[in-house]
Amino acid sequence: MEECEYLKAIGHPHLQNSQVVDRETGMSVKSNVRTSHGMFLSSKDREHPMVQAIEKRISVYAQVPIENGEPIQILRYEKNQYYVPHNDYFIDTYNLKHGGQRIATMLMYLSDNVEGGETYFPAGGTGEFNCGGKIVEGLSVKPVKGNAVLFWSMGLNGESDPKSLHGACEVLSGEKWSAVKWMRQRAFL
Repeated sequence: MEECEYLKAIGHPHLQNSQVVDRETGMSVKSNVRTSHGMFLSSKDREHPMVQAIEKRISVYAQVPIENGEPIQILRYEKNQYYVPHNDYFIDTYNLKHGGQRIATMLMYLSDNVEGGETYFPAGGTGEFNCGGKIVEGLSVKPVKGNAVLFWSMGLNGESDPKSLHGACEVLSGEKWSAVKWMRQRAFL
């Protein structure tokens, strides 16, 4: 839990409106499909022993070399904020120049005093689940502080996995804090 509080503390002063990747240009743009606030850890932040331990643990668990990882992104979702279902892999060619395709995502939950805010996979299952107070089909994961979800955007054959479609359900009360680590095919430049 100390790691969760540390990541929140270094992220909080630097939060800005979250952005998405423009499908045409590959550049980051503001969009109403993602209403959270976020920031990426700096190279100085990544030198801290606690961050290095987190990144090493992710690398070992995912079996992806540590150098293939993007910097961790810290996210905060407040009441009524969400991120519509999307894929983490790229469609543009601009972002592929920086280590290839995103192949996996580690999503870590940093808080649990939140109602709603589930991570929702519309194609991830056949049951009915709660998503921001609405019943949806698929699979949803409730944010629990200290827990994490690893999912793959691409199969071993290099093809995108449509079941990796996911979103952040609307927060009904409280704040949802999370940290995201995306991993690439090659070293992230």
